[in-house]
Amino acid sequence: MNDNLLEIKNLSKSFGKNKVLSGINITLKKGSVLGLMGENGAGKSTMMKCLFGIYEQDEGQFFLDGKPIDFKSPKEALENGVSMVHQELNQCLDRTVMDNLFLGRYPKKFGVVDEKRMFRESSRLFSSLKMNVNPNVIMRTMSVSQRQMVEIAKAVSYNAKIIVLDEPTSSLTEPEINKLFAIVRDLRAKGVSFVYISHKMDEIFQICDEVSVLRDGNMVYQKTTLDAKMDELISAMVGRSLDKRFPDVDNTPGEDYLEIKNLSTKYSPQLEDISFTVKKGEIFGLYGLVGAGRSELLESIFGVRTISKGEIILNGRSVRFSSPKDAMAYNFAMVTEERKLNGMFGKDTIEFNTCITNLEQYKKFGILSSRKMRDAANREIKKMHTKCVSADELITSLSGGNQQKVIIGKWLEREPDILLLDEPTRGIDVGAKYEIYQLIIQMAKEGKTIIVVSSEMPEILGITNRIAVMSNHRLAGIVNTNETDQEALLRLSDKYL
Repeated sequence: MNDNLLEIKNLSKSFGKNKVLSGINITLKKGSVLGLMGENGAGKSTMMKCLFGIYEQDEGQFFLDGKPIDFKSPKEALENGVSMVHQELNQCLDRTVMDNLFLGRYPKKFGVVDEKRMFRESSRLFSSLKMNVNPNVIMRTMSVSQRQMVEIAKAVSYNAKIIVLDEPTSSLTEPEINKLFAIVRDLRAKGVSFVYISHKMDEIFQICDEVSVLRDGNMVYQKTTLDAKMDELISAMVGRSLDKRFPDVDNTPGEDYLEIKNLSTKYSPQLEDISFTVKKGEIFGLYGLVGAGRSELLESIFGVRTISKGEIILNGRSVRFSSPKDAMAYNFAMVTEERKLNGMFGKDTIEFNTCITNLEQYKKFGILSSRKMRDAANREIKKMHTKCVSADELITSLSGGNQQKVIIGKWLEREPDILLLDEPTRGIDVGAKYEIYQLIIQMAKEGKTIIVVSSEMPEILGITNRIAVMSNHRLAGIVNTNETDQEALLRLSDKYL
């Protein structure tokens, strides 16, 4: 008996002269989880978009339950039991949760949208998945991770045979990841199959039955997770071995440089009486559960949110920012958590996105110099090892991780003194992560002050000097990284719950 649910045979896809996929063969068994790994731009998402009817393949064939399929649209894929949760959320933020769940398939009664049925079915869905979500909540008021969980619930609601999860935990905390894994295991036991795209090695070994690795559009590794080894996976992904997961954090923090004193905010969520000091040349981590206030704290420091009480003291001098422009004037920079929503201009080029925060530096006789802008974009492409054809490409043509590299490069062009990083390696592969870690440590060694938010506990423990833990919009404690562990961080994150 053939237990193969999905078969991909000899799949190839090119964009112009750039061959993204080359003769891919892969099989997904019924009731199993297939891990799909590879560096940014390796072709993972492209392969799934071909399956899902977003792209049309140049060569190759898909088989579902032994029958050839060729979906022409995502709608057709969904109707045939194939669902996909994309890495970049694309939701109607000013509509309710249940509006987003039923978009394109509203139930009607007497020709009118049946909202009572929508609420009833949404509540039943969330209850079955053990998610505490109010269907009437407006999406914009929810955190990124909460919206991610809604998107996963939406995929489940189609009664899919196959669910593709593209970096599903990139903005989730440990408890939420555990909840997601419980959902995956439950559905797997009911015969649902998953393609699990991730850069997180630990997760692949924890949840997947098999793992495949793409490199430069070629399938270079396929094994069961029982037979796979982490160093083999890394070598297959990056084409070389990485001796360590994190570089040595060998910076030496100097004198006190940035002080946050009794900071509170007025608007929801309200931060309460937060105080800490960061040293010059220090890598200062911010950890906490989703909704703890980490992103809101960075936004308050950067002038995005209004501070109702307290002050920011920079090098002994009290400063107040009413906008990000004010913060930038004091040489602050901030990489936001959601690159698609507020981190980049999706309809513009790599060059435009690289240069937009630093235009004054690219002027000659008061006029923007095309040569200077091109040089800047190429400089950051080289520094960040961004995979692209040229700086003229639209940023949306890049993989999520390569988009993130452009955004980080944009701020590096300003040579900031204080760099605020909100989930800087979200959706980035293991090789690129290592390079960004090296970059962060090097900047700290040059005297730059770094504050980094991360939901990945190994990361926050692997690249910081000290860690502040947030709990329910308050500061629960500050620990020295080399004197703490994951259990201690989790205890602090529960302090005010």
